[in-house]
Amino acid sequence: MTAERPPKLYKIGELIEFTGLSRQVLHNYTLLGLISESARTRSGHRLYGEDVFDRLRRIRELKKSHTLLEIRKLLDKGGAAFLDKPRGEEMRE
Repeated sequence: MTAERPPKLYKIGELIEFTGLSRQVLHNYTLLGLISESARTRSGHRLYGEDVFDRLRRIRELKKSHTLLEIRKLLDKGGAAFLDKPRGEEMRE
């Protein structure tokens, strides 16, 4: 019988290293709800799951044509319909 491997959790410094984003950008994304930590260390440091890399990739791509608030709404909805609307109409719903 084999135990399931626990998911890897990444410290903020590792996210900085692997993504090239600054600590402040990652902190802002967390405050805006674009990304969220999966856990915290005993000393209160944020830990992020492996899925954060895909999420950051999506945010980076969406930033080319959307504001951070629009991106948050899009990611919250999961919304293909949101992307189909002309820019500027997304936030009028």
